[in-house]
Amino acid sequence: MTCDADSATRLAAFEARLTELEDREAIRNLIASYGPLADSGDAAGVAALWRDDGVYEVGGFGANRGHAAIAALIEGPTHQQLMHDGCAHLLGPVHIRIDGARAVALGHSCVLRHRDGGFEAYRVSANSWELAREADGQWRVTRRSNRLLDGDPAARALLSPTPGTTGSGES
Repeated sequence: MTCDADSATRLAAFEARLTELEDREAIRNLIASYGPLADSGDAAGVAALWRDDGVYEVGGFGANRGHAAIAALIEGPTHQQLMHDGCAHLLGPVHIRIDGARAVALGHSCVLRHRDGGFEAYRVSANSWELAREADGQWRVTRRSNRLLDGDPAARALLSPTPGTTGSGES
């Protein structure tokens, strides 16, 4: 059985669309895994979401580069106290732009903390996730920037799409 040129073109377009959908789902799963890993105290699991030289820049906590520094955030006293009190790291849906083996995902996060028999919003933040597809096909975070949505223009700027990084489709 042979394919004519039109069928080959349609098949190639279908494969490209499928690959992009698979990439988007992998990125969404990676981001969605952050909260359960953080809430269970899995510092190594959290750090493994990043490339070896990846950066996690948390508003109020500075920039942390590399697996050891990122794991230290989970193992540190602030996070340990949150887990002791009871907490939930919730990440909202993300807007993903893919450009080849690079992607940016923009969205919100909310950390809830248990206090006085109920939960309160402890941190509500804007997030920009920069990701890269590794040689093995897995996506990893190269940089996550997180800023409190406390009126700071820098936090709002994180949620603004950056011109020139849009790939073949947006979600």
